[in-house]
Order: sequence, then C-alpha cells, then structure tokens
Amino acid sequence: MSDVLVPLGKRTETAGPRPVPAPGAPRVYVETYGCQMNVADSDLIGSVLADAGYATCDRAEDAEILVVNTCAVREKAEERVTARAAELGALKRKKPGTVLAIVGCMAEHLKESLIERAPAVDVIAGPDSYRRLPELLAAARQVHAAPVIDVRLDKAETYEGLSGAVGGDGVSGFVTIQRGCDKFCTFCVVPFTRGRERGTPPREVLRQVRELAAAGYREVVLLGQTVNSYVWDETSFAGLLRAVCRVEGIERVRFTSPYPVDFTADVIAAIAEEPKICKYVHLPVQSGSDVVLERMKRGYTVADYRAIVHALRAAIPEIAFSTDILTGFSGETEDDHAQTLALMTELRFDSAFMFAYSERDLTFAAKKLTDDVPEQIKKRRLTEIIALQERVSGEVFAAHVGRRERVLVHGPSKRDPAQLMGRTDGFKSVILPAGVGTVGELVDVTITRATMATLFAGPAT
Repeated sequence: MSDVLVPLGKRTETAGPRPVPAPGAPRVYVETYGCQMNVADSDLIGSVLADAGYATCDRAEDAEILVVNTCAVREKAEERVTARAAELGALKRKKPGTVLAIVGCMAEHLKESLIERAPAVDVIAGPDSYRRLPELLAAARQVHAAPVIDVRLDKAETYEGLSGAVGGDGVSGFVTIQRGCDKFCTFCVVPFTRGRERGTPPREVLRQVRELAAAGYREVVLLGQTVNSYVWDETSFAGLLRAVCRVEGIERVRFTSPYPVDFTADVIAAIAEEPKICKYVHLPVQSGSDVVLERMKRGYTVADYRAIVHALRAAIPEIAFSTDILTGFSGETEDDHAQTLALMTELRFDSAFMFAYSERDLTFAAKKLTDDVPEQIKKRRLTEIIALQERVSGEVFAAHVGRRERVLVHGPSKRDPAQLMGRTDGFKSVILPAGVGTVGELVDVTITRATMATLFAGPAT
C-alpha cells in the first residue's frame, strides 16, 4: 500500500453530512501517515469523534485536540512522526490545554517507549482502541501526571456498526473488510501492530458500501492487509466482490492489497466478468529471487508469482499492475538483486512502490536474521530499481497516448485548480482540461500526452 500524509479536515470538505457540533465544541485535527488502511482509520476516527460531539478543523494551529495516526511498517515513517510530534509539542506549549494523541500502528509498536521519543504526547492508542478515543481524550484533558495509554489488541474488533463515510474526497470511499494479518512475513511488523486476521461480516461491508453510495460516492475501495484472503462463513472474497457490485450508485469497485498466494481463479473470474470491478491489481512481489522470497517467508516462488500475473493477463488483457519491491533484505546478493531487475523487466509493472529494507523489532528478521547489506549498497540497488521502473512506467504511460479512456473525476488538480484530476479504470491519474467533466462524473477523454506518472487528456474524439 502506498504512503500518504493527509490532514483529516482537508479530506472531509466534500464529504457527506456529519453531526453538527455544539457551540464551543473542542476542535480536532487529524494527520495521517501510512497506507490506505491508515487513511480509512482516520475516517473512522473522524466519525467516532464527530458522534462524540467534537468539531474538526484543517489546521493544527486551530485545534484543541491533535491526533497523529501513524504507520510502523518502515523506520522512516516512525522518524517522520517523531519529528512531527516535536513540532506539535511546540505548538502545545504556545496553547496550554491542547491534547496530543499518537494513535495507530506506531503507538502499538512502541507503546510506553513512545513517551521517550515524543515526550509531548498525552494519549497513546493502538489501532483497536478507536471506539474508546472520546473517553481517552476526555481523560487526557483532565489534570494528570502521565499519558493515557490504551494499546490493547482485540481479536474481535472490526468496528462493526461505525461509519467511515465522513472522509475521502466525496467520490472514492474506503471500506475495511479485514483487519490484521496472519502471514507473518519475516520482515513485517503488521501482525504485531494490527493483530491477527479477522474479517468484517458481509452484511456490515454492504451496509457501509450502501452508506457511501447514499452519500454520493461513486467508487468504493475494499481494504485489507491481505484482502483476498477474506472469508466469512460461506462468503468468499470473490462472492463479496460480486455483492458489492450490485449496490446501486457505486460505479467502480477497487481492492487492495491482495496477497499472491490467495489469488484464486474465482477472484480472477470476478474481475474479468464484473464491469464495475476495476481492471487494476496491486500485487506485491517484494523480490525477484526465490532465495530471498524464502527468507522472507512469503509463501510463493517467482514462478508462482509469474503464473498469477499471466493468469490475470490472460483473463483481462488490459489489466494494469503495480507492486511493492523491497531491496537490501538480509542476505541479498548482487545476483538476487539482478533477478529482481530481470523480473521487473519481464513483467513490466505500470508502477511500483520501492523501498530499502529497514529492520523492525518484534519481527523474525530482527530476531534471527542479520541486517547485513551495507546501507550504501541498499541505496545503490534502490536507485537502480527506481531508474528501471521509471523507464518502464514512462513507456507504459506513453502507450496510452491516443487512446480513449473513461475517467472518474475526483477533484481539482494540485498544480492548477482550474483543471480537474481523475483516474482511469487502471488507476492512472489523468489531468483534464478546463471545462471537461465535473467532480464525481465519469467522462470519456482522449489521452494527448503522458509522463511516467500522469496522463493528460483532451475531449474524447
């Protein structure tokens, strides 16, 4: 899943109605670090706090409550949060009575030791504690000698009955269908920060999808750490996908992130047969070396992964792929690295999220495997991986020039508010010229030029 940093208030300007806070209600500012799961959790936090009478704002300087929703997957993410907590701590000193809460995966990962890294923190809450945030914040606003801490993992918590339809851009909304992870890849801290895998009942998933549709959303993104391993009684992930497609008002259905070994024939058939399911898959590979994949305990070989990609392309020739690549893992040799580059060249991903390995405590790798690839070699290998992917992405995007594409319009372009930005079925960003399309509309356009990350369009011809 890709990294994002989004303040909650700025995400909710075009969202559906929420409870009107009372005059003088405490204002809360939520800042999100991490992946789409974290963004969805911030939407959930916004709903919980709105129901408890809090108001939201889009500037930390205006808030009485500062909530930082965090990621622990990579060391750099934690370093960013620690630096940001220091900045917010300085803001607290200028505005006595302000409460700083650090929540989510980093809070769960570091627990009490987080106090040493972020001494200004007043509340530390893990990803299973969001229902209790109003009580935790209320306690922190009273006179107390130490931060309020709630990092209990709950194997039954799926936040059933709560609303997430207060966030997003008003066009694309998230529904978390699965929490936690049972894969225990040797490098990954997620099972320790989000707990064991548990699914949300299908009736609850459909309730949330209908809620999004009623609020005017056109696209829904189903989320899970290994989303395609979802099962609930007799309902498989493929069955759930097809059920979501039946919800009136939803025009596009996406999901992320699937796990390669759980990509079954019925899921491939659902993607191929259901027009609403976008022909795009984010399929993390991590490495092109069987030796490294085994050391990571990913549960598949390069041949297995290649077969899944080929099966998807055979069923859906126009399908787009993105992936995750982790370089510099324990014991990775130059030959392992060369195999990763070769697989990238062969499979030609549309895009990729690429990272150098950073050791995370609690994981098997931290306990049993040596982080023995020197930092300068990690950086050089990552640079080579990025350069190759940029070249391939540039060629893939350039091939869209002259094509007719259907684009869902999401909002103004960041660079030029007079233009609109939308996404294709294959999850490619498209900049639309002024006067073409309105937010939430599906429009047909012709691609006129491309960079390695963005398409540019004119009216359909």
